[in-house]
Amino acid sequence: MVARARDVAANERDVKSGADGRGTSHPSTKATERLAPQQPYASDPKYKKYTQQVEKCLNAFDNVHEWADCISFLKQLLKTFQSYLQFKEIPHKLIVAKRLAQCLNPALPAGVHQRALDVYKHILSVLGTEGLKHDLPLWSSGLFPFFEYASTSVKVCAAPVHTIGHSCQSCARQPTLLNLYDTYYLPLQHDLRPVMKSFILALLPGLEEETGEFFDKVLGLLDRLTDTVSPVFFIQNLWLVMITMPAARGSALNFLLRRLPALHGEHDITHVVGRDIGLMIRAFSAALEDDNLLVRRSALDILLQSMRMDSAALKGTQPEDCAILMKAATSVVLRRDLSLNRRLYTWLLGPDDKSEAQIVYLRQHGLQLLSTTLKNEMFTPSEEYAESRPFKIFISLLDKWEIGSPLTEILIYDALKAIHQHMESKSITSSDVAMTASTLLEAVEPSILWKQLLRSILYSIDDGNRPEAIRLTLFLLRELPVHDDEVRSVHLPIVFAALVEKLLTHIRENNSRATSLTVSETCVLQQEVLQKMMPEALQQRPKLSDTELQKSSTSSSPLVFATTFYGLDPPTTSNYHPAAPITTAVEQLLMLCQICAKCMVQMQGSGADLKATFSQLLSTLTRLVELSHVRPDASPEASCVPPSWLEDMLDCLDMESVGFPLLDHGITLIIAIHRSSGLLPSAPATQKLVVGRMVKRLFRFLRHECAIYHVRAVDLVWTLESSTGHHYVESIIAQSLNSPNLCSLQEAFEAFGVLWRLTEDEVSPGFRLKVPMMIVLDTLRHEQPSIRRAGETWMRCSLRSYARVLEPIIYDLIDPTIRRKPCRTKIKGREVQGYIYEQAFDQRYVHHLLEVLLAIAQFGGQGFAKTARSYPISRSNHKPLAHRLGTVSIDPTANFLDALVEILSRFIQSEPKEQHESTTGPLNIKIQSASVDLLHAVVARGEIDYLSLEVLEPVVIGRLYFTVHFRRLDLQTKLLRILHSLISASTAHLAQANVLRSESSGSETGPGTYTMNPLLTQTLIDGISLPHNRVMLQHWLDFVLMAIQQFHPTLQGIISPIVDCLCRQLRAFLIDALLASQPDSTVFGVATDAEFITLLNAMERLLILGLTSQAELSQQDEDFPPHEKSATESSGILGLVSNVFTVDNASSQTDDQLAPRSPGYRSLHEGIRVLFAIWINLVWTAPSSRRSEDGSLSVIYNRTRARCGRALEHLSRAHPNEVLESLVICWDRDLTLYSRDPKLAEDAAFELVDTLISSAHSAVHMICESIVARTPGLPSGGRKYTNSNLSDGTLLKFLEEYLSRLEGPLALQVWGRFIQLAKDVISNVREFRAQTYLLLRCLCVLGDKVTQTTAMEDRRIKKDLQDVFSKLLDACVTSSGRSSESASWIRRTTKESIMNGRSSPVPRGVSDQKAEDKASSSMMSLPDNAKPTWGSELPLQITNFIATTVLPNLRKFLPDNDKVASACSSIVYYVVNPAVKGKSRPLDLDPVVVEIIKEMTRISAALKVWRAPVIDILYDNRVFDSNTAAATRWKPVVKALFDSDKTSFGDLLSRIASAPSANIFSNRENEMLLRSLNLRRLSFVLFTGEKNHFVTQLPSVQEKLVDILRNVPSPIVQSEVYLCIRVLLCRLSPHNLTSFWPVILTELYRIFEQIIVTLPVDESEELPLILSASKCLDLLLTLQTEEFQIHQWIFVTDTVDAVYRPDNWTPYAMFDRLAETVTDIPVPEAKERSKASSGVTFSTSSASISFPSDGQSSKMRHPMLNSLRQIDSIRDLIPFFSHVSISSYESIYATAGNIDWEAVEQGILDDMFDGR
Repeated sequence: MVARARDVAANERDVKSGADGRGTSHPSTKATERLAPQQPYASDPKYKKYTQQVEKCLNAFDNVHEWADCISFLKQLLKTFQSYLQFKEIPHKLIVAKRLAQCLNPALPAGVHQRALDVYKHILSVLGTEGLKHDLPLWSSGLFPFFEYASTSVKVCAAPVHTIGHSCQSCARQPTLLNLYDTYYLPLQHDLRPVMKSFILALLPGLEEETGEFFDKVLGLLDRLTDTVSPVFFIQNLWLVMITMPAARGSALNFLLRRLPALHGEHDITHVVGRDIGLMIRAFSAALEDDNLLVRRSALDILLQSMRMDSAALKGTQPEDCAILMKAATSVVLRRDLSLNRRLYTWLLGPDDKSEAQIVYLRQHGLQLLSTTLKNEMFTPSEEYAESRPFKIFISLLDKWEIGSPLTEILIYDALKAIHQHMESKSITSSDVAMTASTLLEAVEPSILWKQLLRSILYSIDDGNRPEAIRLTLFLLRELPVHDDEVRSVHLPIVFAALVEKLLTHIRENNSRATSLTVSETCVLQQEVLQKMMPEALQQRPKLSDTELQKSSTSSSPLVFATTFYGLDPPTTSNYHPAAPITTAVEQLLMLCQICAKCMVQMQGSGADLKATFSQLLSTLTRLVELSHVRPDASPEASCVPPSWLEDMLDCLDMESVGFPLLDHGITLIIAIHRSSGLLPSAPATQKLVVGRMVKRLFRFLRHECAIYHVRAVDLVWTLESSTGHHYVESIIAQSLNSPNLCSLQEAFEAFGVLWRLTEDEVSPGFRLKVPMMIVLDTLRHEQPSIRRAGETWMRCSLRSYARVLEPIIYDLIDPTIRRKPCRTKIKGREVQGYIYEQAFDQRYVHHLLEVLLAIAQFGGQGFAKTARSYPISRSNHKPLAHRLGTVSIDPTANFLDALVEILSRFIQSEPKEQHESTTGPLNIKIQSASVDLLHAVVARGEIDYLSLEVLEPVVIGRLYFTVHFRRLDLQTKLLRILHSLISASTAHLAQANVLRSESSGSETGPGTYTMNPLLTQTLIDGISLPHNRVMLQHWLDFVLMAIQQFHPTLQGIISPIVDCLCRQLRAFLIDALLASQPDSTVFGVATDAEFITLLNAMERLLILGLTSQAELSQQDEDFPPHEKSATESSGILGLVSNVFTVDNASSQTDDQLAPRSPGYRSLHEGIRVLFAIWINLVWTAPSSRRSEDGSLSVIYNRTRARCGRALEHLSRAHPNEVLESLVICWDRDLTLYSRDPKLAEDAAFELVDTLISSAHSAVHMICESIVARTPGLPSGGRKYTNSNLSDGTLLKFLEEYLSRLEGPLALQVWGRFIQLAKDVISNVREFRAQTYLLLRCLCVLGDKVTQTTAMEDRRIKKDLQDVFSKLLDACVTSSGRSSESASWIRRTTKESIMNGRSSPVPRGVSDQKAEDKASSSMMSLPDNAKPTWGSELPLQITNFIATTVLPNLRKFLPDNDKVASACSSIVYYVVNPAVKGKSRPLDLDPVVVEIIKEMTRISAALKVWRAPVIDILYDNRVFDSNTAAATRWKPVVKALFDSDKTSFGDLLSRIASAPSANIFSNRENEMLLRSLNLRRLSFVLFTGEKNHFVTQLPSVQEKLVDILRNVPSPIVQSEVYLCIRVLLCRLSPHNLTSFWPVILTELYRIFEQIIVTLPVDESEELPLILSASKCLDLLLTLQTEEFQIHQWIFVTDTVDAVYRPDNWTPYAMFDRLAETVTDIPVPEAKERSKASSGVTFSTSSASISFPSDGQSSKMRHPMLNSLRQIDSIRDLIPFFSHVSISSYESIYATAGNIDWEAVEQGILDDMFDGR
């Protein structure tokens, strides 16, 4: 801007200014000329007397106490002046000008003002034109601001003034202000140029009211003022006034409305407004954005009058300036004022009243500018406004349809793009933008909106690589809800149908386009549109308004209709057969799907985009077919399906590269079309082939590696069968299970297993899938091991319940053709009950069924028997079974085991008739044999001798180990069975031998024990953990659980290694499941829910066994039944008994098992960690969009987590304390080990505690007991802890967090137990421990909740809280203070030591625990080796806690004022005072200590406690050696001190008046330094307050400052005065300083005038004062207050001359003159040499002075001298003096009045606290 201004300045010169012909003169010469008039009178005795008389009068002003004294003073002064009329000079004119300005104070009565103006008139008449020109700043500083406050009598006289020379008696008696201007100022003519802006400001108040008495006179005066300089210069200053003075804008606009000509012509307007049209634009913009409604209205009137949209003024303006004007003009609509809106609409639409002409006018002249401005503001919003502002303006403009309609057409698309951009950025204001966007969509005409969107979408499809419009439309539909019925019923259906046809046309032209990104995105958009629109809207098209178009549209395709409907260019399309839109869409989508299917086959399934497109098309078409199925008349006929469509689809779906999601969509579509129009062939054989292709393809995804698709695949299989009405699935599966290929057979088994397991019981899978079921069961007896193993694996992993296979087998075993009658057979005199078959039956089939059942029973073992016993027949879903049982005299209400035993017993007892013995006997024997084996498998066991067992066991173990590592799976099951039998027989023999040995009284030898083979443990671990052995996992776990439980404690040693192995497996399964649930995961082979539950069952059982003695095994068996829980268990949460303390008996372990870190407890802790991780992570949340794998994942998550919860419940019931302590350890460690979200993990931890423990009281009691057991000196009741990794400190931190989550009533329940623990610690632990501090934290949490309840009315609770809190706090504070004395901990930073809430102390080892126990038994104090190693951070933690928690809640815990005062006194004594001692910088205390003092200031009872140390710190002479950061922390404390103690401010002022000096011989320099420090203290105190906080103290402060300026000439003291003035400017409203301005201006004028006359030498003591005064003026120029703007011309050039300097321009402002004066001073050579030799660069650059630049992002005004701290020469200020005028002008031009307050206040603080 500066460079541009200087270029323009060369072309624009003011004519009248250049006509003067004066030569330039040096500023110092001019200063000498100012003193020249006094030279002739210097030796005149009368002038000396004259001077003495004036001085005497001025001294009398000090005795003025009321306004009457002011009148007397002014009369005497005027009389003195009138007595010496022969002298044309005013003695002591600086002081005279100050006193006269003070007498024009608005608070004084009009009489005083009149007398002052009399004196002004006399002085101006005496000085004449030349004298006034020389001393214009002195006399104008009082007159210019006065007009705004002057009464009517002193503004204008009664008689009008017609000429300059007018005189009348009334004017002579009552000289008026306007007459003074007219008489004495206007004759100055061109010399008024420097003061022009201020002069205009002085007169503009007279134009506020058009009906005012002096309106015409002021208007005429301004007209004459315009003639004194060029009109261009005058109008440019008026623009500046409008920009910088909000109060004067209304008056300026009143003037412009009468004097600014219309700028509508085509001629040049620079001769009217100047070349800088941007200045005028910014002036109008400032007025248009003014808060005053009338100002905005007048500004719009100016635009209508002088700057219409079609004017040359606007057309010749720079685009960026036009945008500024348009931005400001359109902002008026946000005021929602009709008068403003009407004027804005007229300005935009032109003067014509017809709508058509207005729209044409807008399109020609303003539409492009309006849309561009709004668009730029939408995409790059200003930081000054909310991001939603341009959108709100757009919405408001839509109210005027002449503007809204054309604007919407060209802006709506860009507006939506901008909204998309803002909402994707996730900024703080994105919610506001979203609300505004919803309002915009409701306000915009839907037809225009969707016209633009459709146009852009069609272009994107044709382009192929730019899906921006498609994504934008998707964003609108997804993020901004569509509520408009017109959109849902008209526009969305039209767009949907058009997009379908466009896609078909686009892909037909070139099939390769199906792989493009835009096609894929369009398919997604189609699906979204279909979801949002009304389904019935696709039944018929909307009607067009044009009759001709309506007729032709019936034969138009959807795309042509859409383009016609929206007025777009219609494309050329092929023949179209009229039909309902939904029918057409279905036909076109069918063709699209067929094309994509062929492309897939040609490309062999490659191409992710093609797959995505195909999948979306299938999904959309499925939805359409379902919608058409609702309306039968709109259902697609079979004829509409293209030929070979089904064949092409099946060919595509048969490809191996087609994933399940695509297969899912394809089969779903085929089913939907078949249900609506009979797609599948009607011939059964052909139909079975088609169904078979789909079922076989689905079976490929029922393999283990596709577990996430299992649920959906099974659903599709049964849906296919139900849609055909035939049972094809059974025969198709049976065919696959008879495959000769072993690999295919195993896959078929696995797929059928998944189908079987996921099919619900209501379907009766045993009957619906009987043939494949029997095929699988036959494999249990198969000769080939691999096939047999596959069948066994199917039974273990997929069976779900033995009842499923029992139902069909038992149903066939009681076939009505098997008829028998009872008979009695006598054998050797005894009768045996039996049966005789009455007729023949299919014995082979029955034998086969029994063999199958035997295989099942041998395979199932105890599980089979339990299921058969626990499952009643009445629960069967197959009702004919119960009926058939009734016909054979079997109770239908019995269970399966009873029925089976009855049936088997009948078969065993049944014999054929004698005549049929030869034919049916052999088969009957087989039937009986099978029946006996089946019963034996249920009830019998075998035996073997001990020696053979000892030989066989190691061989079997070795062979088993071999098979594991060489992947020989077939032998493992048999080997495990024989191993179990061997161990069983061995232990039985040893037990019997030990009994015999004990009975024989031979006690010299010990009992024999079973020696476990050393290879057994490793073999078991390998069999469970090796990945290739995973299919045998269930076999191994069954063996482990059975063997360990049966032979406990013989196999006790293998429990811990196997538990570790199971933990690793569960972690691996958990990671796979979490990865598979990610949106873009490629992990499919996750563990199923059955595998998870299997491992959890095993681990739970092993953990219980590891901590259980042999005598408790039978009891433990009863605690874990596989079926329904007992009545005792169901009484608690999740089966937990209601009173957790009843489990003490159940956990009475032996001493060796309770040993710390025993293998059993170590395994328990590891198991709890794994269970904790599963509990936290496996929480299923349904995703927003359906995926094929969601069904399987939800089953895995939900079932596994439920089983995990039961495992934790059982463990907690058996070992409550140990489980709780393990959970505390998990909580204490890094929770990210268990979950990616530590917050969720922490919440889940406490949720789990609440689930496992019945009540909060129980939980707190258990935690307290654990703390007591770990705290030496407390009565623990003999209880020992088992987990040495857990410290009492960690328990207390967990207790604190647990208490913080309790509600008020629950807090009352735990109050008694906790307070007892606190009392025990206080009374039994004599030395301070960290636990005392942690107890205090817990008490604060619990006390805060208790105090919010009515329990505080209980005196006992209230007393306990006060006593315990006081003692704990006293112990903590005392310890903290003692630590600080020894270790100076308070000097450490807070960041080093603040406790994070879970970082426990260093854990104590076993040796520490033993020492602690030993010490507690002998004495109460702790030995050194037993104390917790908290280190030196504990005192700082205590102090931080006191600051953040204790003190803010002190009154809540201690209602008694005496106790509050005592507590605060202790804190000050032990914490604050030690921290203050020895500080070289008093304010540089630890932030925590400052926070403590700050909190105390809020406690009224603690005033006397904290007041003394704060006063000592404040009045320390080193207080300002600190840095600004420390000072900022102390601001609220200092403010509170002076607010609470009203005498403090007076005491501070008294110190300023007379600095303390006890020694009569004290150094005066030291006395001035002390006074300057006190003055700086005053500045700091004022700075700590808010705006106008100390306004009541302002008179006293002003009095002291004036007294110092008058009586203390020391520069160091006076420089502090200007610092204090800077603080007052920031902390007081400008109008409060009105009376202070004369003093400030006079002193500043005196300082800089003195510099001009006599420049200070280098390193002079005056330099700090000059710098301080310069900074004061720098701040005034930054703030640009209305009160100062009228005076700033004295110091800087505030007109356009600052940039556009005229010819022969001579600086008038002080800083401009100083710049020329100082620049011409040569640098001393000696100084240059000394600086060069010392390596110091002489400061003549602007390195320490900041200038505003165009590149600043903040665009806010800030002081230029902020970073300058001291100067060594007046030359250091040359950059400031040289640039301040132009920088001030440019900042006003560029920043629009925004002030960087943060930089302003930081600069003041930096000057107060230099840190040196």
